[in-house]
Amino acid sequence: MGLIMKKTILSYFKASAKDWRDWHWQFRNRVTHLETLENLLGKTDFNKVKSETVTSVYPMAITPYYLSLIQSNDINDPVHAQCVPDPREIYHSGKVAEDPLEEDSHMPVPRLVHRYADRCLAMVTETCATYCRHCNRKRFWSQSNKLNLKTRIHSMINYLNASPQIREVIISGGDPLTFDDKTLEKLLASLKAIPHIEILRIGSRIPVVMPMRITKELCLILKRYRPLWFNTQFNHPNEITTESARACQMLLEAGIPVSNQSVLLKGVNDSAPVMKNLLYGLQKISVRPYYLFHCDPAKGCTHFRTDPQAGVIMMEKIWKQSSGLALPQYVLDVPGRAGKIPLNVLSKAIKNDLKKNKHFFDKFK
Repeated sequence: MGLIMKKTILSYFKASAKDWRDWHWQFRNRVTHLETLENLLGKTDFNKVKSETVTSVYPMAITPYYLSLIQSNDINDPVHAQCVPDPREIYHSGKVAEDPLEEDSHMPVPRLVHRYADRCLAMVTETCATYCRHCNRKRFWSQSNKLNLKTRIHSMINYLNASPQIREVIISGGDPLTFDDKTLEKLLASLKAIPHIEILRIGSRIPVVMPMRITKELCLILKRYRPLWFNTQFNHPNEITTESARACQMLLEAGIPVSNQSVLLKGVNDSAPVMKNLLYGLQKISVRPYYLFHCDPAKGCTHFRTDPQAGVIMMEKIWKQSSGLALPQYVLDVPGRAGKIPLNVLSKAIKNDLKKNKHFFDKFK
């Protein structure tokens, strides 16, 4: 579909090319109703009644830009799978936990997750430009911004001021770049004013789902609060476009390092050729492949989960063929302070290579 889909969307919304490049227009015109989705995609292959049941629990929102990346209107399309509601989100969930990482039990104040001594995660909003169907925090979608932002940030700042061991704050959500520039700068300034906060990190999928949000003005703001690191999430080569590459390049030119945290998703990127193309594509746009997360056992996401051993075998093929600059760490995030466990320890090939070369160690068992 691609360019044809873009033209269809512009025609449907009676919009111009200038509108398309405006992130405010993209955000205002997110597709949030199944009727609109059907009008844009044509005949769909999902059960509308069941899909309405899904959206009553887990809302839908897709930017026109991200919708235009769908190349075929079925669940096997990698972009379609990540943004279009699927009945399996509720009918295959069973007794799976809504909060598998037990983040809620590590919140000293609302929406501030403090799992590790020296850093914390601030969920500053529940709103995203596009709601990813594999999100491990989708339990918050229907609670969108019930907490007043001023009250939320005030309690976070108070806690951070009283916690000198914290040196790094990860600003996430939801997606913090759904805020306007003025609001975002106030947030960054309030965090940077805390003497012991040395590092700020933004977690955002905006370069992937709404790259026009990365503007010169935004980059100037972010540049003022360096050292600031930017983590995004490309999951498939089809998401690496001229627009997304340009957004990442603007961040890099502002001195903001950009890293990628993919999620291993069944039917999306769980084959060696697709994953290799994704990693090479990221390397070509100077985005560092940082983590590949094994999909969390979160309610509403189980149909995306793969066998970890299969993931290890897939990554073994890539480890042996690829430059270290193109390789992420394949990890399983677990509750508590154990954190991200590298899954390459399961690799028989790595264990065998270590044994064959044990003379490189003073002691080896």
